Amino acid sequence: MELTPSAHADTFARDHLPPADRWPHLTDLGYPDRLNCGTELLDATAERWGHDRPAFRDAAGAVWTYGELRERVNRIAHVLTDDLGVLPGHRVLLRGPTTPPLAACWLAVMKAGAVAVTVLAAQRPQELATICGLARVGHALCDVRVVDDLEAAEVPGLRITPYGGDGPDDLLRLAGAKPAAYEAVATASDDVALIAFTSGTTGRPKGCMHFHRDVLAIADTFSARVLRPTPDDVFAGSPPLGFTFGLGGLVIFPLRAGASAYLADWGGPERLLRDIARHRVSVLFTAPTAYRVMLPKLGAHDVSSLRRCVSAGENLPAATWREWEKATGLRIINGIGATELLHIFISAADEQVRPGTTGLPVPGFEARVVGADGRPVPDGTPGLLAVRGPTGCRYLADERQREYVRDGWNLTGDTYVRDADGYFSYVARADDMIISAGYNIAGPEVEDALLRHPDVAEAAVVGRPDAERGQVVVAHLVLRHGVPGDPETAAALREFTKAAIAPYKCPREIVFHDALPRTPTGKLQRFRLRGGGAGGPDHTP
Repeated sequence: MELTPSAHADTFARDHLPPADRWPHLTDLGYPDRLNCGTELLDATAERWGHDRPAFRDAAGAVWTYGELRERVNRIAHVLTDDLGVLPGHRVLLRGPTTPPLAACWLAVMKAGAVAVTVLAAQRPQELATICGLARVGHALCDVRVVDDLEAAEVPGLRITPYGGDGPDDLLRLAGAKPAAYEAVATASDDVALIAFTSGTTGRPKGCMHFHRDVLAIADTFSARVLRPTPDDVFAGSPPLGFTFGLGGLVIFPLRAGASAYLADWGGPERLLRDIARHRVSVLFTAPTAYRVMLPKLGAHDVSSLRRCVSAGENLPAATWREWEKATGLRIINGIGATELLHIFISAADEQVRPGTTGLPVPGFEARVVGADGRPVPDGTPGLLAVRGPTGCRYLADERQREYVRDGWNLTGDTYVRDADGYFSYVARADDMIISAGYNIAGPEVEDALLRHPDVAEAAVVGRPDAERGQVVVAHLVLRHGVPGDPETAAALREFTKAAIAPYKCPREIVFHDALPRTPTGKLQRFRLRGGGAGGPDHTP
């Protein structure tokens, strides 16, 4: 595939794209060769709908209009290019709770022609160091409240600029002295705009590279054709901007539609219900777990402003869908997406919804269910979900590209069934990924963290079905000789793990064994752990 001449001075991202013959088939939506998604989302929308319309709202009640947001983004972009020396193509790490300043930083990186690497505020130093190393990140914009872990990562050559503080080098203070106008870099539509990291079943992060045109494509397919927002909508939800589910649902989709978004860090379902009432939220993005937890609390809160509820991140049970509709009159828009494809590619809304199914391919995408040989299987037969459309998997210098993309199709790692009417229904994950409350958790990564503790001799981490969270993380451990398998040891191991990896990845249950089940060749039999069996006495403290 021939690419448009790049505007990047630093060509690292394009140089590390997979070879063209390993790309998925990509649908052409007709975008021009030169395209900056930051300009399209912000400047073009402001001109179309008006500079005085609200764009972002925060937890303190402040409202940023499109005109104010554009000026703030432009001033930050000036700091990037004038003061920090960020060149087109440089990777810029973004880290912080969900706030308007974080979203403004992302837009500024887009307009400066750099590559955004947005991470979770909860990620620990070792995780951050790994991501920075893989993407060769040289600059970081970090909320002052979470700067300590980034500094502790000790990334060689990383220049960290804090924001939200009162220091002389604070990004927002520097931006205040800059011009309100900025000429965005004329990036190619196929210049890399962002690298989103996900963990595969090995636990080794994979960087998913997406172009400027991809950012608009998810808004012009799922959002425009299924969600169908209006300029008067107020978006809100639980996913952080470090997840592409959150980036799309809370920044890209509202800005593309001329709507506004309430941006605040996740404070639990109870606070989310209060926020819906206070800010008159009309479009909600969250995981099935949150919908289940909010159901019994609905009576105490005013959710009459809601008109669209989107669920993704894990399978949405039909019972949850029906209970939500009974309580609110709203039909949840279920969907499946992937970091590799940037956002949702199978979904259904309104009269097309069938409870218990994920839905139909989003207009612009194709999907099918295939066997191990890559050929479609008959309707009603479980198989691997294969998808293609305007976005697709392009891993950053990773041999696992061969596994995810086959014959032009993206294989998501999910087992699905398609019925005779073309509806797709989730069956299970086809790998060892644990999906808990919408978070993807790689068991081997948790095992690695546990094995760093001197008291742990062996570790195996699996998911256990859970009514509220979909799955919970369960760690099966063999301790060093003489170490007691008691509640104190379990508590100490949990605290140790929380210091090594993001807390949501830590095991909710720990089971101690004399030995883990293995084959005669020493291969771990995870299926026996999922089924509750083991190779010796076990107990949960």
